Amino acid sequence: MSEIRVRFAPSPTGKVHIGNIRAAIFNWLYARHVGGKFLLRVEDTDLERSTPEAIKALFECMEWLRLDWDEEVFYQTRNVKRHLDCVEKLIADGRAYKMEKTSRDGKTGEVVMFRMPKEGVLAYDDLVKGHMEKKAEDVPDFAIVRSDGSPIFHIANVVDDIDQRVTHVIRGDDHVENTFKHLELFRALGAEPPRYGHLPMIVNQQGKPYSKRDGAAFVGEFREQGYLPEALFNYLLLLGWNPGDEREVLTRKEMVELFDITDCHVTAAKFDIKKLQWMNGEYIRRTPKEEYKKELEQRIAAAGLEVPAGFDMDLLAEQLQVRTKFWNDIPGNCRFFFTDDFEFDEKAVAKRLKKDGVKEILLDMAERFGKLEPFTAAAGEEMVKELSQGNGMGSWVHPIRVAASGKGEGIGLFEMLELLGREKTVARLKAAAERL
Repeated sequence: MSEIRVRFAPSPTGKVHIGNIRAAIFNWLYARHVGGKFLLRVEDTDLERSTPEAIKALFECMEWLRLDWDEEVFYQTRNVKRHLDCVEKLIADGRAYKMEKTSRDGKTGEVVMFRMPKEGVLAYDDLVKGHMEKKAEDVPDFAIVRSDGSPIFHIANVVDDIDQRVTHVIRGDDHVENTFKHLELFRALGAEPPRYGHLPMIVNQQGKPYSKRDGAAFVGEFREQGYLPEALFNYLLLLGWNPGDEREVLTRKEMVELFDITDCHVTAAKFDIKKLQWMNGEYIRRTPKEEYKKELEQRIAAAGLEVPAGFDMDLLAEQLQVRTKFWNDIPGNCRFFFTDDFEFDEKAVAKRLKKDGVKEILLDMAERFGKLEPFTAAAGEEMVKELSQGNGMGSWVHPIRVAASGKGEGIGLFEMLELLGREKTVARLKAAAERL
């Protein structure tokens, strides 16, 4: 087999949609799996939107996801003369013709149309969807050059694939109809067509194409929300493919070894934000401890919080890491350790503090914690166990947590109190009791 060459050919508009980057991921993995080449082509002929800033944003997304390409970036605008030369050849061969056409805005001008076959069947074998065919009469002639003389997507896309020697085109199945047209363009230009594979669309919970209306839809938004690139990469891979077993969290090496385009799903892939959140948490939990601690310290500092001398950051990191789903959540989850200026969760207050007897419990526990020796998580837990006499510690644990942190859930209660220290613990339990 000759070298397999695939490409990612986005039209940069400033934001990179997850559907587009998923196509890049599938192309990249296929190239790495077979030892082929992954090419990047910037289809920048939309001069209004394909600005230097938009192209920079594209590169940043790909670098963030570690989607490296193998050859020099191919810019479509640099190949326009070649596109138009090919159009002239098609006209000379009788496969294209000029005609007057009125645009939607009412302007009439001369365009170049490609002549499609009028009889027989158009067919090809899709790498993902299997055998595909249409009656030739159902695919009308289509424009390849606008009235202003600029080449249209169809001709530019095909000529660029020829020039980049692309052997396999992997893209979304919204391009299936275009593929019947493109195959004829390849043949009319005397070139061997690539193999095509069309990925299932990403849809929302209602089965409609996933868009901004459904939540974050662009790679940059997920990055801003604190998702790890590895988690987003892994999750997008599973939207249309799986390893054939129960594994969901995979290393990049495992992905490359296991991926085969022919194993992709045919049916639409439903985007599940909760699954992505879970996966992000899994990747954070697998982050080396020292890396997590460094991220923790940086985000606490960035939030303007000051860590007091002697504070046990190792214990906080140990407790928080297994409970962190997003880097961005870190300041909010530990703010109460470093300042008394923190908010109380009103639902937690209503559920855990506004009950008969809670005030007395908090005052009693403030006194007990004030005398507890040593003031450690183990000693605190043992004390409350003895108080509960085997009937469950909930009556003590829940109100203590809310009074001390303002939250209804979080890290282990007794580890949390050890980190707060005796003085803050006692003061907060008394303050909460006084407000009841």
